Parts: sequence; C-alpha cells; structure tokens
Amino acid sequence: MGDAIDLTGDGGVLKTVIKQAKPDAVAPTESLPLVDVHYEGTLAETGEVFDTTHEDNTIFSFELGKGSVIKAWDIALKTMKVGEVAKITCKPEYAYGAAGSPPDVPANATLVFEVELVACRPRKGSSISSVSDERARLDELKKQREMAAASKEEEKKKREEAKAAAAARVQAKLDAKKGQGKGKGKGK
Repeated sequence: MGDAIDLTGDGGVLKTVIKQAKPDAVAPTESLPLVDVHYEGTLAETGEVFDTTHEDNTIFSFELGKGSVIKAWDIALKTMKVGEVAKITCKPEYAYGAAGSPPDVPANATLVFEVELVACRPRKGSSISSVSDERARLDELKKQREMAAASKEEEKKKREEAKAAAAARVQAKLDAKKGQGKGKGKGK
C-alpha cells in the first residue's frame, strides 16, 4: 500500500493506493466522464460501514464534476485509473459537512472509502451505441462480480471442510492414544 497523497493541499481529501491499475489503464477525462465504482464507506471514528456496493454486488455510476456525489469523490476519482483500488479519507467539508447524512452519517463526520474504479465511459450518445449495450455491459460486470464472490465462497467452504477433516483426524489420534494407555502394566 502506498503513502497517503493529499489531493487538496489542506488534508481534506487523502488518497492511498491499495491496488495499482495496469500501466495502460484508462482514466476519467472530458470525453470519458462517466465512472462506475465499487465501494465501501465507513465512519473514521467508529469504523462502522454506512454504505457499500459489496453486499448486493452492484456498481455505482455517476458523472464526474457534476456535483452528484460528495466533493471528495469528484476530486479523488479524477486521479484514478480503471482497475485501481484506493482508500479515500474525506474530512467533513469534503463529505457531508455539518449536516451529515442522517441517519447513517452524523454531522461533521470524517469518512473513509475504499473505492475501485471499475470503468470510465463517454456520455450517452457519444460512442456507446445504445442503452441495451450499456445494460449488457453492466450486467456483464455484475456477473463477473457474482462469479468472483461465488468462487470466494467455494474456497472458504473447502477450507472449512479441510479444517473439519483435520480436526477429526487429530481427535481420532487422541482417542486412539487414550485407548492404548489403559491397562498396560497396571494389573500387576
């Protein structure tokens, strides 16, 4: 994991790269302002998760620079490339400020997001031919996420089964040793 980068110069938005993008990965630009992200947001003070796309395996899409998300996201996502995963720490003035976002985000809360930039796209009508193409692309992304989640679940199940089998073997050896020790030389 890299060092925190102060994106605003006042410590308001800090970015730490968790996973580098590939060198040839694309970044958001004027011609690719629509971004798709996968994220989890936590309260810095408590570590409590207040919002995530991980639970339902969805992708969140928005256009950079339009004010449709908190300021910290508009600032940080412009510095990312597709495939990059970053931890973004946002002071209240770059997040929800004094108002918070009840009931999940209290007033003046510092937020920490782990964000993966999944894709950058042009505005509608620029070069993606139709809404159905876009829907198919998002469905494919969701399918890839579901397959990855299922694979992780299968690996976890196999590890648990292996642990249970190992525990059973150890218990069987212990039980066998208990049985061997009885009566040897004690009857004299």
